[in-house]
Amino acid sequence: MIQLFKKTTDTTNFANAAKATISCVLPVIVLAQFDHFTEGFALAIGALLTFPSDVPGSLSHKIKGILLAVFLIATTTWLLGSMQTYPVLLYPILLVLVFFFSMISVYGYRANMISFVCLIAITLAFSHSYSGKELMVHCGYLFLGGLFYFLVSMIFYFLRPHRYVELQISECLKLTSQYLKLRGDLWNADADRTKITENQLEIQVKINDIHENLRESLIRNTLHSSNSDENRKMLLVFTNLMEILEIALSFAFNHNELHQKFDGHPKILQTYQHLAYNIAATLEKLSASLESHEPYLHNNSLFSDLANLETIINEYQAEANASQNVLILKNMKHYAEKQIEKIKIIEQALTGSMNTEEFNKKHKEIEKFLTPQNYRLRTLVENMSFSSTVFRHSLRLSLTILAGFIIGKLLPFQNVYWILLTIVVIMRPGYGLTKQRSFQRIFGTILGGFIAFAVLYFVRNNYILGALSVIAMLLGYAYSVKDYKIGATFVTIYVIFIYGMLTPNVTQVIQYRILDTLFGGGLAFLGNYFLWPSWEILNLNNYLIKSIEANRDYLKEITVFYNQKGDVTTAYKLRRKQAFIELGNLMASFQRMKQEPKSKQKQMTKVYKLVVHNHTLLTSAASLGTYVQSHKTTEASAAFNIVANTVIRNLDLAIATLHGKRNAHSLSDDEKERLDLSFSELKNIRARELKSHSIDDSGFQLKMEEAQLVIDQLIWLINLSESVLKATTLLHEKA
Repeated sequence: MIQLFKKTTDTTNFANAAKATISCVLPVIVLAQFDHFTEGFALAIGALLTFPSDVPGSLSHKIKGILLAVFLIATTTWLLGSMQTYPVLLYPILLVLVFFFSMISVYGYRANMISFVCLIAITLAFSHSYSGKELMVHCGYLFLGGLFYFLVSMIFYFLRPHRYVELQISECLKLTSQYLKLRGDLWNADADRTKITENQLEIQVKINDIHENLRESLIRNTLHSSNSDENRKMLLVFTNLMEILEIALSFAFNHNELHQKFDGHPKILQTYQHLAYNIAATLEKLSASLESHEPYLHNNSLFSDLANLETIINEYQAEANASQNVLILKNMKHYAEKQIEKIKIIEQALTGSMNTEEFNKKHKEIEKFLTPQNYRLRTLVENMSFSSTVFRHSLRLSLTILAGFIIGKLLPFQNVYWILLTIVVIMRPGYGLTKQRSFQRIFGTILGGFIAFAVLYFVRNNYILGALSVIAMLLGYAYSVKDYKIGATFVTIYVIFIYGMLTPNVTQVIQYRILDTLFGGGLAFLGNYFLWPSWEILNLNNYLIKSIEANRDYLKEITVFYNQKGDVTTAYKLRRKQAFIELGNLMASFQRMKQEPKSKQKQMTKVYKLVVHNHTLLTSAASLGTYVQSHKTTEASAAFNIVANTVIRNLDLAIATLHGKRNAHSLSDDEKERLDLSFSELKNIRARELKSHSIDDSGFQLKMEEAQLVIDQLIWLINLSESVLKATTLLHEKA
């Protein structure tokens, strides 16, 4: 029970909820003692409005973001409050403000959260009727409440400056463990590999999000003032986690074929699967240790499992006369060795057994690995078109809020601002998320209303209700990110408890809150469906283009590296990073498409195949790239370059097709002939070497490993690039 409580409370979400609760409750309690409850409540609202803008990242960006939000909340409330007696001006100003604040989300996640708090401030500006001096004083209290939240946030930050990163690393370890566990499941003879692959894609989307958060926090802190040993240690863990994922993606196995090859030796694959599960379990133990701050016990069984695998491979090699099969097994062992090597580095970093001098060296050009944040006016102007998802959402949200405001004024709704608040909270750029949010909020509101009403029926003591309100507020904000349905339930409970303390007619309050929520949710749902809807199929083409382009550019860097050798360049690493990010964006887009109505899921099967082809192509390219990085390779042949350039050419054709250039030329007869000759040359080289040498010759064995892997990957890449081109052509023809 104690462990469960600790696990629940020692999280980023709970810490954020604690900051919001303290900064809201403390002013009310203190000022209420001096008969200034109204002022304390205004301070609490200011703090509560500021809370969402507190986005993790570098300390500098955190401070600037919160202070900007505090300023915008106060000024927006003053402007709309001043205009409420002038309806002719109020409606156009309301429309412009909602549109502008919604549009600034083009500048990234932090700007998106500042946009959100400003939109909430707009809705709450209609919850009162202050004017003149009263309005200025109210806005001043909102401003001071925001500053108080800022103070509380800074105290939390400096008390545990590294905890956010630790929890993100812990989550990244856990997700990577789950991904590797699924790779282990693929070795079951009766595995549903299509379902497992789909689950892997979903986990990879989550991993990509965490990677982006950690880049922002770790790299910016390394570049600036927080370049401490703790920060560098976490950066080392993070970079090795990224490499573990890349290695996993770069070693793709044909499981059906391997089960056929080793059908008479089942112990080989069973031993390898056991090692794969052990690798995943080790990462999970590291995650649990980091999350709970409990001592980690080193897992030495990884080496014994690796030794068992090597023994079985040697036994197979002695029994069977199948040199190509032995090379496959050696390749599998090599994959396991590299993963264990990375895990041991993570173990040493987290347990403090690694000398800090080993990773004290500054990372050159590390800033290039951050996603650039461009705050130029040009970025906003470039998104002022219907081709922009943000523009369509901003226009849709503005008109929906205006409609909600006008209807709320015309019809006998008790709190118009609650309708607007529901619209802002529920409405999202995509239909799927809006539909999900609508259901979750309505469900949470109704359930929370029933629970709160039941409690109020038996409890009338304000002290008890106050304590329950604080607990409900804490749980509401703690669960809002993790499970919005539960979060909405607790938020409804604490709001009704507060009304229960302030007004005797709480039953009517509950009824109106449920009615306002239903109406606001309905408007948000209808707005997303009928007003310039952002169906994912409209955006999917762009994600496909970017992902294929990123794979092409990565493959170009691999080809350059194989030809020139030497150290891995920053350009190579950046192309690799971009390929993984764009693949994650593509998979996230596909997941959103699955949430939309069936009538809008056009060519779902074709799209899924193209997503899988793109994922497999990146896996194959990464496999080639990882091999040439970690082995001393021979000089690249002309045949290699012809085949590699053909793959790149196929991807260029696929990109051109998606751009609508149907007249893009395919391979000429002369190019096809040279490609066929290049394949023949590569295959003949391997055939001659297999016949004239013994597998025991270590120098020849290394050469054969290179020949087999490179040729197999080139053949696979050609097939995949042709599949991508064919799939894009079919997709474009039916569009």
